[in-house]
Amino acid sequence: MAIARLGATVLDCPDPLALARFYAALLGGTPATDPAEPDWVDLEVPGGHPLAFQEAPGYAPPPWPSVGGAQQFHLDLKVEDLDAGEKEVLALGATVLDNEDRTRSWRVYADPVGHPFCLCAC
Repeated sequence: MAIARLGATVLDCPDPLALARFYAALLGGTPATDPAEPDWVDLEVPGGHPLAFQEAPGYAPPPWPSVGGAQQFHLDLKVEDLDAGEKEVLALGATVLDNEDRTRSWRVYADPVGHPFCLCAC
């Protein structure tokens, strides 16, 4: 028997609502805020795992590529068409992190505050 169930995946960031809106445009859902917790935003992803966004004073994006060791965390997001998905995430404010091999079945980006994520062909 499992000890716990996975709740939300939480991303630290300088502006939780702005980053939640980016991921809502990418994955669906509506950011939910609570006036009692202005440094936290929840995003229920339709058919997926919940994400949450937490304000982190002094936030610094993870380095890419990581010189001092392996990247600690990233999201893999499935898309039907890599080229179309890329066009849309770039229009939302993502940036390309790795553009070396366009023949792979995945591509690496950063969200607007620098968290790495991959679009993966499904």
